[in-house]
Amino acid sequence: MGRDFDAVIIGAGVIGAAIAFELSKKGYRTLNVDKLPAAGYGPTSNSCSIVRAHYSSRDGVAMAHEGFYYWQGWERYLEASDEAGLARYVQCGTVLLKTPNGGHHEKVIPHYKSLGVAFEEWDLDTLAKKIPVYATKAYGPPRRPEDPAFWDEPEQELEGAIFTPGSGYVNDPQLATHNLQRASEAKGATFRFNEEVVEVRRGRDRVEGVTLRGGDQVDSPIVVNVAGPHSFVVNRMAGVEDGMNVKTHALRHEVHHVPAPPDCDFETDGYHTSDGDTGIYFRPESGNNIIIGSEDPACDEQVWVADPGSYNRGVTEAQWQAQVYRLARRIPTLRIPTDRRGVVDLYDVSDDWIPIYDKSDLAGFYMAIGTSGNQFKNAAVVGHMMAELIDEVEHGHDHDEDPVRIRCRHTGVELDAGFYSRLREVNFQSSFSVNG
Repeated sequence: MGRDFDAVIIGAGVIGAAIAFELSKKGYRTLNVDKLPAAGYGPTSNSCSIVRAHYSSRDGVAMAHEGFYYWQGWERYLEASDEAGLARYVQCGTVLLKTPNGGHHEKVIPHYKSLGVAFEEWDLDTLAKKIPVYATKAYGPPRRPEDPAFWDEPEQELEGAIFTPGSGYVNDPQLATHNLQRASEAKGATFRFNEEVVEVRRGRDRVEGVTLRGGDQVDSPIVVNVAGPHSFVVNRMAGVEDGMNVKTHALRHEVHHVPAPPDCDFETDGYHTSDGDTGIYFRPESGNNIIIGSEDPACDEQVWVADPGSYNRGVTEAQWQAQVYRLARRIPTLRIPTDRRGVVDLYDVSDDWIPIYDKSDLAGFYMAIGTSGNQFKNAAVVGHMMAELIDEVEHGHDHDEDPVRIRCRHTGVELDAGFYSRLREVNFQSSFSVNG
């Protein structure tokens, strides 16, 4: 290529682009390499791009809460223009439904209180007043339409909801990634597309760079794996997977689009909603549509993909019905469309659905992986964390023995990067779902 780089970042999704931006601001000469034709062209482009704080762990809530402020001040954060325009943050708020007999909200509320996350507790009357199109029946546990019990009329009611006004969604996840690309380039970063990494080159005890499919060798003392669903493939190239207690895998996921009910302007008045009672999440979408995803209840089969380059990319009738019919239980006036619209992509999932933001056993090789499904919102925070971690380790800090701690720019909370270590034990406090 005619030049060396201080850091090669494998992947140009939203997190890879954010790491480039933060490293470039520290003076590193970075190169993002992506086999797709543009930044954010892969799973990032199919992200629901939801920004919410209800994670299972205090660390997860702290990072997501910090992320609110980046999206709310997106233009200010970028410090650069983009000829394509800027992604827009739609701060509609999040409704986390309270399920009877325990639920995700019970994990979340103590973290909200300790971290200062603004929230409201809604009783059933308030929920019905705020969102009159929602049924307040408790249909759980989540079932599929082929289960005869799916159609039973429940006797229990929900217990209300938790509302976080700072939450919302980003209207165009690929554009947000392009924004980060342009901001990175303004700081000296380079992006190279339609190029696939086929080798992570290593010396006796340190990474030396990467080799591209066309034969180009890029020399760099730092390589960062942000390859999304291909992350485990890249780790195997680098020979680091055996040194990890927690690993990543590719999981097929479907998200579906349906028109909002005719009596409801959901695009303007709707909320992002986490409905653990029926096993779905959903949010407003342009054109007065609703996007629906699965919260991975036990009744939904998880389809793990051994080859991320080959999987069924078509919407399946069974999963479409499961998700859309669940929404129709929560919104009884929903009209079931005759056409099945949606997107199918891969999640990059760790063993406990908590990301790995870490170094590896190979000096100079770093990882920001296991992020799909619930980390889009955290991209800028992760960029900051990874840049700090990389810089500390490259200057001699022993992160495995003394995990790097990062002070959040907005909330002032200190994040412990060791929480995301590759060496951690599987965290059984996790939801083991898209909720993280």
